[in-house]
Amino acid sequence: MNELDFTGKTILIIGGSSGIGNGIARAYRTKGAEVHVCGTRAKASDYAAEEGSDLARLNYAQLDVSNPASIEAFEPGFSRLDVLVLAQGTVIYRRGEFEMDGFRKVMEVNLMSLMACATKFHAMLKASNGTLIIVSSTAAYHATKGNPSYNASKTGAVGLTRTLAQAWAEDGIRVNGIAPGLVDTKLTKVTTDNPKRREGAIASIPLKRLGTPADMAGAALYLASPLASYVTGQTIVVDGGLIL
Repeated sequence: MNELDFTGKTILIIGGSSGIGNGIARAYRTKGAEVHVCGTRAKASDYAAEEGSDLARLNYAQLDVSNPASIEAFEPGFSRLDVLVLAQGTVIYRRGEFEMDGFRKVMEVNLMSLMACATKFHAMLKASNGTLIIVSSTAAYHATKGNPSYNASKTGAVGLTRTLAQAWAEDGIRVNGIAPGLVDTKLTKVTTDNPKRREGAIASIPLKRLGTPADMAGAALYLASPLASYVTGQTIVVDGGLIL
């Protein structure tokens, strides 16, 4: 038996059009799953490969999670769901999160939409004894001076993971999370595209390299597999040792 074979499973990754979410989507695809992804753009062809996007053999749908009405109105293109991965996220630099409009915008995407999406698909996950995976951040475990909303929302995501795990265990749903460290995606270009910042960041990581979406995907495969059948409420830190 191959515990990492997802043939016959239906998986939805919200925020799966690029970056970490796309890496997770590709991993499930290579393991045989029928994979659906959501992103903010109108169609899959609006994403370029250099953005870290590979949407081949993935089923794409548009969903703006910053708009609660869009989540409520969203109609999935499948009738069964085995795994839901919530990988949506945003950040505002240059102290934009200290303005309340910016603070609310980041909170809406990074935390409020997690609950909205989780509850929307709760019934489908219950029907399949499915798995929910919430992608947070190592920012949940330390201060991030310039980004109060990003930090608070990711800290909230870890708490939400614990609480939904406890509440939904009786429904046969396992809920776990992944807290990535510094991963080279379009969201982290402010660091990774700056040679001095990039060098400094790598120097602080014991494994001496940035993370990749594929690194995060390994944890996602494990958490959705029978190998993790007795694991719930946990957030796995995948950061190369960054916060040790």
